[in-house]
Order: sequence, then C-alpha cells, then structure tokens
Amino acid sequence: MVVMDMKEAVGAVMREYLVPELEALKAGQLRADVAFVAINKRIDDVNKRLDDVNLHLVDQSRRIDNVREELGQRIDTTNERIDTTNERIDATDASLGRLYEAIVRREEHSAVVIKLNSLEQDVRELKQRFAS
Repeated sequence: MVVMDMKEAVGAVMREYLVPELEALKAGQLRADVAFVAINKRIDDVNKRLDDVNLHLVDQSRRIDNVREELGQRIDTTNERIDTTNERIDATDASLGRLYEAIVRREEHSAVVIKLNSLEQDVRELKQRFAS
C-alpha cells in the first residue's frame, strides 16, 4: 500500500506541477510555430518582391543597353559628319591659301607694272633731255 500511495503521490505531484508546465511549453511551442509560419510568409513575400525588383532591374538594364547602342550609333554618325566637315574645311583653307597667293601675286604684279610705267616715263624724259 505504501508503494501505491507513493505512486499516487508522485502522480499527483506530476499532474500538479509538470502537466501545467508541459501545457505551458506546448502553448509556447504553438505560439512559436505560428510566429515561424508568419516569419516564413514574410520571408516568402520579401523574396517575391526581390524577384520582382530583379526582373525590373534586368528590364531596365536591357533598355539601357539598347539606348547605349543607339547613342553609340548616333555618335558614330555624328563623328563621320564632323570628319567630313573637317575635310571640307581643310579643302576650303587650302583654296583660300591659293587664292591669297594669287591676290598677293596680282598686287605684286600691279606694283611692278606701276614701277615699270614710272621707269618708262623716266627713260622717255631722259631721252628727251639728251636729245635736246
């Protein structure tokens, strides 16, 4: 009987102290499980949002690459036009240089003609003096 009483006493102590503790632990575990599910849901939501952002970034990157390619082509075309314009400017500079040389030669020719006329006049005058 003593063994039975002890068994019942131990069982009563366990029911009185351990069962509430176990139930508290079980309730705490249940709350942790609910929190864990909520956290996993939030993580899944964040991951989906990150995937959306990554897709958006890939799209933006593709668009930037297209714009960069188009601008590169425009720059190349503009550079070709600038090169053509520079060649035309160089040709115009060369033509102006030749024109300037022609103008200078013409002015020099005019000056020589004036000097020649003056000399001819002087020679005529000298001839007249010697003839008289």
